[in-house]
Amino acid sequence: MERGNHTVTEFILVGFTTDPVMQLVLFVVFLSVYFLTLVANATLMVLICNDSRLHTPMYFFIGNLSFLDLWYSSVYTPKILVTCISEDKSISFAGCVCQFFFSAGLGYSECYLLAAMAYDRYMAISKPLLYSQAMSLKLCAFLVASSYLGGFINSSIITKRTFALNFCSGNVIDDFFCDLLPLVKLACGRKDGYQTILYFLLASNVITPTVLILSSYLFIIATIMKIRSTQGRLKAFSTCSSHLVSVTLYYGSILYIYSRPRSSYSLDRDKIVSTFYTVVFPMLNPMIYSLRNKDVKEALNKLIK
Repeated sequence: MERGNHTVTEFILVGFTTDPVMQLVLFVVFLSVYFLTLVANATLMVLICNDSRLHTPMYFFIGNLSFLDLWYSSVYTPKILVTCISEDKSISFAGCVCQFFFSAGLGYSECYLLAAMAYDRYMAISKPLLYSQAMSLKLCAFLVASSYLGGFINSSIITKRTFALNFCSGNVIDDFFCDLLPLVKLACGRKDGYQTILYFLLASNVITPTVLILSSYLFIIATIMKIRSTQGRLKAFSTCSSHLVSVTLYYGSILYIYSRPRSSYSLDRDKIVSTFYTVVFPMLNPMIYSLRNKDVKEALNKLIK
């Protein structure tokens, strides 16, 4: 990859605070969250693989979501932990490129996967009798593979264009990882073409999946309203409630950061929001999909016994 400014060999991650006590507190917090993330997502994946009752299209998508969350969190948290307890806050140019590429690729893939899961919920509610045939294993595998492919193709484009910029405003990143907005803030020169690509990628990776998800839920709501009994409506809604919570949390934080005008950017405020979707959200996902799920609870009890 051709660098825009060959004098930049490393970046300095400012992180959250320079207070040693707070850094130690944050280390314990992030370590605990990371441990729970690994255990929760790995356990959910094992349950889905081992229990035949969970071999359905819905759990196939949930298992892939856990796989994404496990690696998504691993892109950020180990470096955050090192930064909290080490005086060396630097990350090499190549390390920054790799972190940026995989974080973008996994993040974009999750956007597409959540859209595919919305379609799955629509089929489950609108056509329950034909659900198994309509959502075949071949179609599910195609949707998941397309999510990964689309995510990493777009990640390659944005990574190549971002690190071809001239970083003439220093190498200090006012964040805890190599994120898009802090890197763009360090760049100088003409960025018109870059902004165009950035808006295109935002539309294709965030706005388009959002529209697809909203469209799916409009059809879901229309289908639920046709159900006469209140109990039937509640049962139909419960099948997509976990996915709705997951989408709201993930897309809400991403759209908050990347869909605002540049004049309203606040890196200090954005750190808190970005921490949520990079570190906290991967831990919450398996809990969202399992705490109220009877099948998952029974599979867990069976595994423990």
